[in-house]
Amino acid sequence: MGFAPNTCTHILFDLDGTLTDSREGILRCVQYALEQCGMPESDETKLYPFIGPPLLTSFQEFCGMPPEQASFAVEQYRVRFSKIGMFENAVYDGIPELLGELRAKGYILAVATSKPEVYTLQILEHFHLTEYFQVIAGSDIHREGETKEDIIRLALRRLGLLEQEPSHVVMVGDRKHDLIGAHACGIPCIGVGYGYAPKGEMEAYHADAVAADVTALRKLFAKPENRVSS
Repeated sequence: MGFAPNTCTHILFDLDGTLTDSREGILRCVQYALEQCGMPESDETKLYPFIGPPLLTSFQEFCGMPPEQASFAVEQYRVRFSKIGMFENAVYDGIPELLGELRAKGYILAVATSKPEVYTLQILEHFHLTEYFQVIAGSDIHREGETKEDIIRLALRRLGLLEQEPSHVVMVGDRKHDLIGAHACGIPCIGVGYGYAPKGEMEAYHADAVAADVTALRKLFAKPENRVSS
């Protein structure tokens, strides 16, 4: 597929592990949910795979829960997350500056995250990031089973691009689900190395480019010929 920076006009960003470091809040909420399910886990390192993928899938895949129990676990996760966990979070160094530079160059920015949209809006507002994005797309808290592909298509629809050839759109994310979802939608995906992916995941799932840090990500969009009209 390939990433062509000189033709890119729209950039979709994942949230967790890409814009913000949400590790603390996610892991503590997963621990809370597991306690409510009678499956306490004190070793946070065992829960790292929960960061990024949809929660319902994670509770089934990583904890062996049947669908009904996994749904209950998601509900318990959200009990703590909605009050405390969403703000146990921090914006990665350099992200506000990067977003400001991209907007100044004329890029149209959007968020496409598997996190429920109701929480995503609050988090972005809390960290003063809302102003950078034309579209913010997250999952529906009342609808289970949405994939990253579904969320990316939602973002494209809101941008008015769903019926167009998305050759000028790129996704930026930190996990395989971002890569799989983007490629299923026919768009390239830049993997960021500072997020939560295990070593080698970006390469194994064919990232179109990999940025080791925010500085490297900035350089991918830094060439003057990338500038577009707003």
